[in-house]
Amino acid sequence: MPESTRPQSASGRRSPSVPAARAPEGLSHAVLWTAAAHAAEALRPAPYVLDPWAADFLHAARFQGGPPGDGPMQRLLPDWQVVRSRFFDDHLLTAARSGCRQVVVLGAGLDTRAFRLQWPTGVHLFEVEVPSVLAFKERVLDGSPVTCGRRTSVGADVTGAWGEALVAAGFDPGRPTAWLCEAPLYFLRPGQVAAVVTTMTELSADGSTFGAECVNSRAVDSPLVAPFLNALATIGAAWNWQLAEPEEWWAEYGWEARVADLFTLPYAMERLALYLPLVGEAAAKCAFLTTGTLRGTR
Repeated sequence: MPESTRPQSASGRRSPSVPAARAPEGLSHAVLWTAAAHAAEALRPAPYVLDPWAADFLHAARFQGGPPGDGPMQRLLPDWQVVRSRFFDDHLLTAARSGCRQVVVLGAGLDTRAFRLQWPTGVHLFEVEVPSVLAFKERVLDGSPVTCGRRTSVGADVTGAWGEALVAAGFDPGRPTAWLCEAPLYFLRPGQVAAVVTTMTELSADGSTFGAECVNSRAVDSPLVAPFLNALATIGAAWNWQLAEPEEWWAEYGWEARVADLFTLPYAMERLALYLPLVGEAAAKCAFLTTGTLRGTR
């Protein structure tokens, strides 16, 4: 089993006694769809992502169903979310082993990487999310032990003054940091994304890295992707931030970015190859898995 998904004996405890309740304000549809993908993945013989809490989150939120519509993109989504999670799992672990012992997950939602990954010694992981979502998450986690050295929840909206709240919670801007914006950026307006990335850059020391999913603006008008995005827009989940050249966009903010070639990742091809004849290569690349490092000397 891949190291990033190997189960931890201490973190595999389930909490079936958590009562169902309404999903808290601020918990997005996309976050619950990812949890559903993780819950289904856990039933596979050799999962690429093993998240023992995903099913409990769904139960506690009374979650049912998935994205609106029933097209090929809707059917591809759960496997894509697993591929995305595995990719950023590997990215964060590599960054931590390379010296980024501060990890910040922006718009953390129901992220459980602090509990399910095998972190090197001394990692301090911060989760930035609105307080209502953090409270819901803590109730479901029910005191589960972390696998990182320390975990700190920061109750702040990424569209607000989250940088101040992060520093107040113990974040050190002088230390290299691994930042993760797994999915929340493309639901924001371009100006909001620019503000988030500007703050992230200002708080980054030499050696810092980032990971983010970015929507490919060249694919969104395709006959297969456009109906999917139109369906998402009907429930307020529009993909508002789109890029044609992510490397150039991130360079404007001081980052040397690169886009993953999914066709070189065995786990991505194992999951996505089935859909390629159905959706085509362009639709399969409707989002970029982007990572990067801070450029130059600060």
